[in-house]
Order: sequence, then C-alpha cells, then structure tokens
Amino acid sequence: MDPDQIKEHLKFAAELGVAGVSRDAEWRRRTNPGVAPALAAPSGGDVAGASSVASDPGVSPMILSLTPADALAAVRADIGDCTRCKLHAQGRTQIVFGVGNPNADLMFVGEAPGADEDVQGIPFVGRAGQLLTKIIEAIDLKRDDVYIANVIKCRPPGNRNPEPDEVEQCEPFLFRQIDLIKPKVIVALGKFGAQTLLRTLDPISRLRGRVYDYRGAKLIPTFHPAYLLRNPASKREVWEDMKLVKKLLKSEV
Repeated sequence: MDPDQIKEHLKFAAELGVAGVSRDAEWRRRTNPGVAPALAAPSGGDVAGASSVASDPGVSPMILSLTPADALAAVRADIGDCTRCKLHAQGRTQIVFGVGNPNADLMFVGEAPGADEDVQGIPFVGRAGQLLTKIIEAIDLKRDDVYIANVIKCRPPGNRNPEPDEVEQCEPFLFRQIDLIKPKVIVALGKFGAQTLLRTLDPISRLRGRVYDYRGAKLIPTFHPAYLLRNPASKREVWEDMKLVKKLLKSEV
C-alpha cells in the first residue's frame, strides 16, 4: 500500500470522527505483555489454556477499522525510516518489517534480521529462512500462508543479541502486528524470541514443549532454525513442536 493510499485511509477515518495514531512512545508501550502461565502439553492429549488476554489498548480504533493488510501498512508507515534507537546509526541497511498473510492463523516471531534480511528487507531469507520454509511446508502450509516477523526490525551489528533499549523501542510495533493479524498460534523461534515475548530468563530447552496464552493466541516456543543448522539432532524436537502447532491450528478452542 503506497503513502497516498494510506493518506486517503487516514482522511476517510478522520471524516468518520475516528482518532488518529499517536507517535508518542508511551502511548505504544505495554506494561503487561499479556502472558498467561504455561501449561504442559500432555502427550496425545488436548492442550489446556487459560482465558484469552485483552486486546491491546495501544492499537488505534482507526487502525482497527482498516483491513489487516492496510492496517499493517499504516503501522509500517508509522515506523518510517526509524531513528528511535541507536541501531539506525550502527550499520543497518533498512527496516525489516515483516512479511506474509495479514490474515494468517500462524505467525512466526524470530529475534532480529541477519545480513541477508538486512539486504533484502525480508525476514528469514538466508539459510535459516530456507529451513524455516521447509518446516512450514512440513505441516502442509506454504510460506505465503503464514506471517513472519522479528522482535526488532533492524539488524544489530555483528548479529549480536538486541539490547534492552532497542527492544523497548521496537517491540510495541510487534505487539501491534500481532493484534492486527490475530493469529491462532504464534511460534517463538529461539531463545531470545521466546524469552523476550514471555518475559523470562528460562532457557529455550525448558520453555519448548509447552503452550502459553499470549495476546489472544497460543504461543509455542521452539528452537531457532539457525540453531538447527548447527545442531541437526534437535530437528526431532522441533517436529514435535510443529505437530502441536498443527493440532492447535485445527482446534476450535
């Protein structure tokens, strides 16, 4: 969606008396990420869950009045050529917003863009991304059927882990993506993605194999595809996680 179309949508919303979108960081910030306690997934049994979390009060009514695709485009426009954290001055080429089906039932959330993603502006396009595509296809979906994003939108120098101030500035945009797409299932890829979303320091080996209620979706942590490239023996555990994902996608609960 180009800027002129976004402008027309905003103008139309204003004519309806709908409030606009604030750029103030406090307006976007979440004090409670809406995580319910984890519940173990019994082998061969149903996955229990707590009540759904409330929708994000930081999402503008104007945004919610648009189609998911147009609303996501408006969020991307709000990010702009971002200078909110120091990463804009540390060698990033471009913002890597997210890609996929805006009406997806399944969403993948990784850590941060790598070198290939920074060049192409698309998440998970390198070797790890190719493996992620195979994982998606293994549960009878195509990459275009899902939505893929990262906790932060810019590549950290040297592919280091994102720092707290960078996450603080960027994760509200991820929250808005989740709340607009409204996936049934979110797969948190890797230690950093899972720990950030769940506000925990528990290792990924302890987090995976469990289901969490998160912003109206079921969240399943699993190993990052890059980890699988180094540790192929863990593919079996990821396959178990993805079988659970497939089961939850078919569930009406």
